[in-house]
Amino acid sequence: MTYSWSKNRRCAAVLSFDVDGESGILAEDPKMSQRLSAIAWARYGPKTGVPRILDMLKKQDVKATFFIPGYTAELYPDLIKRISDEGHEIGVHGYLHEKVSSLDLIQEETALVKTCDILEKITGTRPIGYRSPLWDVNNRTPELLASHGMVYDSSLMDDDVPYTITTPKGDLIEIPPHWTNDDWEQFAFHMDPKIGSGVIETCAKALQLWQEEVEGMHHYGGAFILTMHPELIGRPARVLMLEKLIEYMRSLDGVWLTTCGEIARYHQQQSLTASMSEIGS
Repeated sequence: MTYSWSKNRRCAAVLSFDVDGESGILAEDPKMSQRLSAIAWARYGPKTGVPRILDMLKKQDVKATFFIPGYTAELYPDLIKRISDEGHEIGVHGYLHEKVSSLDLIQEETALVKTCDILEKITGTRPIGYRSPLWDVNNRTPELLASHGMVYDSSLMDDDVPYTITTPKGDLIEIPPHWTNDDWEQFAFHMDPKIGSGVIETCAKALQLWQEEVEGMHHYGGAFILTMHPELIGRPARVLMLEKLIEYMRSLDGVWLTTCGEIARYHQQQSLTASMSEIGS
């Protein structure tokens, strides 16, 4: 069944950024805090990558979704406020980039609520979206998210379009990502193999891959959700490559370049309209 986008829209596309900063490597190994070289590699994201990305997005007049761990927000509150002030969406990405499947219910809930509180204090707006660190969730996670007011999640890979997860605590909209549309598999070389993917591909290869994925979603009417990490995609040549991808998406008829939050709101409205139609019939 073809997903019903609004008139003149064939598919949706989102640029999303997981601003891990130091949280990712510290979650993997707290001893990394004693290795300045490792910390500096991670710090490049919030220190250098995000400002460059924000300047590019402003130039291209594109709004994006930034998923942020609470720990990163505590370290860089001014940066998080800038992201918000420039009109981008901010979502939750754990507290210390913890692997959710390793947490019990109390730990998982604590990380969620703590980060929501931190982000709301900085931006003045409570987040409505969630992406789990490592795209790793428990069976209970959707219900937990719904119980704390999350409107959508972007962690599961079982579809190409938004869909609704019904839980005892309310509905949760899923906006599916995929490993193919992730810069980690293309660029995440690190001297410690357990941290990175161990590869550095060319920008040309990544651009071709993602253009092909956009073309596929455009053909089938899906949602292209690009997941990026500022310590990787924020390198100079890669930001230029990302501009080329934006220009390619704009060259196709009916690509809705938007945020995860806007897709979730659209899906909510579509679901409400469908329910009203069923009642009326």
